[in-house]
Amino acid sequence: MKIIRANDYADISRKAANILSAQIILKPDCVLGLATGGTPVGAYQQLVEWYNKGDLDFSGVTTVNLDEYRGLPKDHPESYWSFMHRHLFDHVNINPARINLPDGTNPDADAACAQYNQIIHSVGGIDLQLLGLGPNGHIGFNEPGKAFELETHCVDLTEATIEANKRFFDGNEDLVPRQAYTMGIKTIMQARKVLVVANGLAKAKAVKAVVSGPVTPECPGSILQLHPDCTLVADEEALSLL
Repeated sequence: MKIIRANDYADISRKAANILSAQIILKPDCVLGLATGGTPVGAYQQLVEWYNKGDLDFSGVTTVNLDEYRGLPKDHPESYWSFMHRHLFDHVNINPARINLPDGTNPDADAACAQYNQIIHSVGGIDLQLLGLGPNGHIGFNEPGKAFELETHCVDLTEATIEANKRFFDGNEDLVPRQAYTMGIKTIMQARKVLVVANGLAKAKAVKAVVSGPVTPECPGSILQLHPDCTLVADEEALSLL
């Protein structure tokens, strides 16, 4: 795993956006795996800025998002469909037909997950997968467990994840969905490149476990130690326990 040290959140965002933009420039019809949550927002803002300057063209890019809450309508302000449009898609020239997220509105979990697996296979897999990192080491919504989940699946969110996400729901954990459809570890590991972003002391234990701990489903992100082309961009606080 390659580690890139950043000075602060703004520096993390620029460095991550540099890697994402290089992928787009080198392969204009690339497939980007995208993440939600607070950490990637700065990188998306930087990509939009470069697009507005004429430096990037998203017209040939296909995206597949890591996950979506189960049961939220697309137009709910905290759905990941809304998140991605608010922070990136509505501000660049991406083709709406090339935007893909799990269908959180489909109550049939097996059908929704099988459909998303088929979409990922049909676009030829992922060229570069962007990941945030949960405080418990989860990637996507792949929570700690007894085994690594393989492909897209429905997951029960842990209380720690619900607690971390309640800030997006006016601080009310009762409003946070309890389940999500998420890309599995096998699919993430099949991405040709992986980019992980992490910032702040709250992520330091997870970063240490992911980078230097045992490879175990108890820390899902630890599997990234086995990926042939994985880069972590993090600030000094997130790297402080290494």
